[in-house]
Amino acid sequence: MTVANSGLMWVWPGVLLLSVAVLVWGLALLRRAGVRRPARRVPGGGDDMAGAILTERLARGAIDQAEYEQRRRVLDEQ
Repeated sequence: MTVANSGLMWVWPGVLLLSVAVLVWGLALLRRAGVRRPARRVPGGGDDMAGAILTERLARGAIDQAEYEQRRRVLDEQ
């Protein structure tokens, strides 16, 4: 019995195609998992995490307006 007569001649292209598809799919998942997403915007707090924390502390009353403005200036200079 030869390979052509056994039907394996028609199976291996499908297996090869499926293997390549799984490899591409896996690489796409790994690439997407490594991509950092931008931080969500906080209204009035700037785009950065430090600014968001600073705004939240002002809203809570943990710092006063003068300290907030001083720290915001330092953040904006960086």
